[in-house]
Amino acid sequence: MPSALLAHDLVRAYGDRVVLDGVSLTAAPGRRIGLIGENGAGKSTLLRLLAGVEEPDAGTVERPADLGFAHQELPWPGSATVTDVLDDALRDARAALAALDVLAAALPERADEYAERLEWAQDHDAWDADRRADRTLDGLGLADVARDRRLDSLSGGQRSRVGLAALLVRRPDALLLDEPTNHLDDDAAAFLEQTLRALPGVVVLASHDRAFLDAVCTDVVDLDPAVDGPARHGGGYSAYLAARRAARERWEHRYAEEQEELAELRRSVAVTAREVAPGRPRGNQPKMFYGFKRGRVQSQVSRRVRNARRRLDELDRDQVRRPPEPLRFTATVGDAAPGPAAALREVRVPGRLVIDALDVGATDRVLVSGPNGSGKSTLLAVLAGRLAAAGVVHRRRGLRIGMLAQDVGLPDPDRTPRRYYEAAGGAVPLQDLGLVAPRDLDRPVGVLSVGQRRRLELALLVASSPQLLLLDEPTNHLSPALCDELEEALRTSPGAVVVASHDRWLRRRWTGREVTLRGVVTVTR
Repeated sequence: MPSALLAHDLVRAYGDRVVLDGVSLTAAPGRRIGLIGENGAGKSTLLRLLAGVEEPDAGTVERPADLGFAHQELPWPGSATVTDVLDDALRDARAALAALDVLAAALPERADEYAERLEWAQDHDAWDADRRADRTLDGLGLADVARDRRLDSLSGGQRSRVGLAALLVRRPDALLLDEPTNHLDDDAAAFLEQTLRALPGVVVLASHDRAFLDAVCTDVVDLDPAVDGPARHGGGYSAYLAARRAARERWEHRYAEEQEELAELRRSVAVTAREVAPGRPRGNQPKMFYGFKRGRVQSQVSRRVRNARRRLDELDRDQVRRPPEPLRFTATVGDAAPGPAAALREVRVPGRLVIDALDVGATDRVLVSGPNGSGKSTLLAVLAGRLAAAGVVHRRRGLRIGMLAQDVGLPDPDRTPRRYYEAAGGAVPLQDLGLVAPRDLDRPVGVLSVGQRRRLELALLVASSPQLLLLDEPTNHLSPALCDELEEALRTSPGAVVVASHDRWLRRRWTGREVTLRGVVTVTR
């Protein structure tokens, strides 16, 4: 039977920056836990600690021996083929079946070993492993990819799906996934959801995919700062949103009440006996009586001040932290071009794209959808002028085009976000955009998370003030909260926007035009 995954009081720092501070997690078999938080909150770090890829600075992890971890970046070399990856995934199942044959011939002397191997094979459905590999490749949209293809000949999305398929074929007792729905279309995402819900073991995943979190998770852990540390919420993403809003309101209320009490206590401590004692003249009272009364007042005031100071010291020592301001995407993306931005007529990219006609107006909002391989990224590359195509491709003269590709592309890992942004000539200060945290402005981009680098790429797009903005899977690697804010920024941007996305949450709320690519067929609404 699968065993639990346990983490206790984990601490992890990189240099002088503490990423995780006292994080604990209990994941029992059958629980599917989603990790939520801003980019840089420690989701990927926690997964690496749980997987044993990194060691914590403090704390302990108890993990099942059979654990699978899907990195955002594949662990196989580019020269490996799809067959190599699948053989690696099937190795344990095939070895278990071979061992059962050997042990069966040695029964009853090796009955205990046979029973142990048999239980493992049953838990991992080893007899169906090869068929499961075929079903998984088909479910993830890889059935047409030749098994002898090298990984470095595949697209980024195909490579990611091959790595995910290998883990699903293995069926480990504990499965750790980092952004598993990146590069998945609707059918593949639905297949993944169904497969994960059927697994008997532990699943812990970090994801920006709001629809996926809603469909899969039994629990959500929020790693963003909170008054009592990381919080665990039962249910999927919708339940988490409601619980988070309520928790944030309670935190803000507690903080405000405590600050009022602190201010009142400081005023009390500052009051002197002279200010509190009666200020009127003695009148006709005897001098001895007046001195006695004054002494009593001073004693009362002194006691009151001591009590106030004691309470003030307690609150200063244990006061509720100020709720941090979340990062927010406050930019206006681009500006409008005078006249239509672009037009395509009879455009062909052999084997990849067929577009008879497409017009993009100066303020159009166009959502490009379709299954993997239908040509979404190809269409954006043609519009951007990065890919040659047969037919007529017209772009307005002097049109400023900004494109965000699927894969993060910041070539110099030693350059800082501030330097990148200065080179791009951004008119708005980088820190004012709400995309890069102040602590990260002068850190080399090579030490930032994938999501943090994605934020910087968005900032560089803002700096170029494009009149035609082309976004290929823009919500990949971003936190759910920033995805919401990016969608709002795109809706209100004055320029033309063309978005290619599998994000079901984004597509459900899209209010502009939609172009659906289905191989050689294009449907425009």
